[in-house]
Amino acid sequence: MMNNVNWMTAYPEIFLLVMACLITLVDLWVKSPKRDLTHGLTMGTLGVLAVIQAVYASTGETVYGFGHMVVSDAMGNWLKCFATLAVMTTLVYGRPYAADRKMLHGGELFILSMFSLLGMFVMISGNNFLVLYLGLELLTLSSYALVALRRDHSNATEAAMKYFVLGALASGFLLYGLSMMYGATGSLDLTAVFQATASGHIKHQVLVLGVVFVVCGLAFKLGAAPFHMWVPDVYQGAPTAVTLMIAGAPKLAAFALMMRLLVDGMLPMAIDWQQMLLVLAVLSLLIGNLSAIAQTNLKRMLAFSTIAQMGFVLIGMLAGVNNGNTLSAANAYSSAMFYMISYVLTTLGVFGVILLLAREGFESEEISDLAGLNQRSPLFAGVMAVCLFSLAGVPPLVGFFAKLSVLQALIASEQISSLCMAVFAVMMSLVGAFYYLRIIKVMYFDPPLTASTVSADNHVKVVLAINGGLVLVLGLLPGGLMSLCAVAVVQALGT
Repeated sequence: MMNNVNWMTAYPEIFLLVMACLITLVDLWVKSPKRDLTHGLTMGTLGVLAVIQAVYASTGETVYGFGHMVVSDAMGNWLKCFATLAVMTTLVYGRPYAADRKMLHGGELFILSMFSLLGMFVMISGNNFLVLYLGLELLTLSSYALVALRRDHSNATEAAMKYFVLGALASGFLLYGLSMMYGATGSLDLTAVFQATASGHIKHQVLVLGVVFVVCGLAFKLGAAPFHMWVPDVYQGAPTAVTLMIAGAPKLAAFALMMRLLVDGMLPMAIDWQQMLLVLAVLSLLIGNLSAIAQTNLKRMLAFSTIAQMGFVLIGMLAGVNNGNTLSAANAYSSAMFYMISYVLTTLGVFGVILLLAREGFESEEISDLAGLNQRSPLFAGVMAVCLFSLAGVPPLVGFFAKLSVLQALIASEQISSLCMAVFAVMMSLVGAFYYLRIIKVMYFDPPLTASTVSADNHVKVVLAINGGLVLVLGLLPGGLMSLCAVAVVQALGT
């Protein structure tokens, strides 16, 4: 472990910030309605960033910088790499949609996406309460602006207002909880907070109250019930390209934030926050799956599906410590990381198809809009079906192995409560399979509402095919990604 190096830990963030500012200036002289130069510079920047992060992660080094406020480790670098690839994929899918709706004038979609990614990077790398909070605010402020990007669209404006008000409330919860943790431990540094909470010489009541507020703030950012009220409205009201920007990469940053705060900083208090995560997981699985059944709007249904999927991530997080024993921590947290990565990959495919089916004046947001899709485009229907089967947990797709790894980590504790939770999660997955299979039935067995064919640029079709192929390949051969997550989490826990 190296403690002397400072700037190396922030090179990716510095590069991203400089390029975002440079692209903002260059865009002032771009006249093309489709912002070809802005798009090219953005994709080039993100491609270079993904390579840098992969190289950093492959070294396996843990490097602290800026007075221990920033950490660069394998887990963080892989999450940054996957988040960058997710943003790139989102822009590939979303650019035709945004061009049809005149959302590219000014290049705000690309620039705000880069600043939101910068916020994710800071969240993932933070080793200090203030740094984590600054990253979170940069991400959320960029997201508010992205949701309101269609200024002439009342639904988008309403969704942005709801997101802003509820997001500010959740940020207040998180900040209040962090301030209580600081008051109790006397430090903003996660390592010092860990040592202080492990010592047992500070008031436990103050710490528990701080943890309650922190968990509430984290639950909002994840979209877990009962702090889920913003998710359906924002998913439905936001432009679909922005919905994918919110539904994809930020989930990886939210997982990292949860790992940094709860595991790196508050692991000695696991018995307290695991009980809260248990309640959140049960409510998320129950409310998410039951509410999704009643939806006819595709984006709203996927929003409730997201809430249910976050319940599985929380199951992985609550299975790490058993009666003070941390032997299963690496297995549990790596399974949660694997689940989150596979979820983001699958979500990209689902929303990618929705975006490519949309055209000028038509959003393709209702489930009925997918009727007969297989007859109009077998490729789009095939990718959509693979991704939906994966979300439902059908083998041999990656979603099945993600669910299986989380449930194995839960059952490994050999407690009655864990077994009951696993049974409940499986039952809720069966309920969830209904609304996923309903969409597949509509695509393959209902007559099409329109005879128009589905068209998309060849490079977009290639990305979509790769996206769907990865969902299948990582299901057939999950070992590589699973071992990557396991090694990354073990190294993170070891520091």
